[in-house]
Amino acid sequence: MSDLTLYHNDACSKCRATAALLAERGLQPVVVEYLQTPPDAGTLRDLLGKLAIPARDLLRKGEPEYGELGLDDPALPDEFAIAAMMEHPRLIERPILVRGDRAVICRPPERALELIDTP
Repeated sequence: MSDLTLYHNDACSKCRATAALLAERGLQPVVVEYLQTPPDAGTLRDLLGKLAIPARDLLRKGEPEYGELGLDDPALPDEFAIAAMMEHPRLIERPILVRGDRAVICRPPERALELIDTP
């Protein structure tokens, strides 16, 4: 069983590059295809805690839903952003690598090294 989980979208070049970086090191994370299996609110809150960021920082600002839902309003509460990500999972920034109680958004993919090169 792997101690790594990768939130992944195979259409994303950064996701593929992160998966390749892990494979080169002989690591096989549990892969979560989050577009097919969107995370629930509890999982998103857990990810945000591990990333140590507010919900707004996990949103992909270039997606059409970002503007359509008015997510550019800095006064919106985290719960609104979390609900939007549950309903529209492509709003979730990717790839996300999780190890234990820590996580990183692998942009660039080399950010994965922050988790795999430390105990």
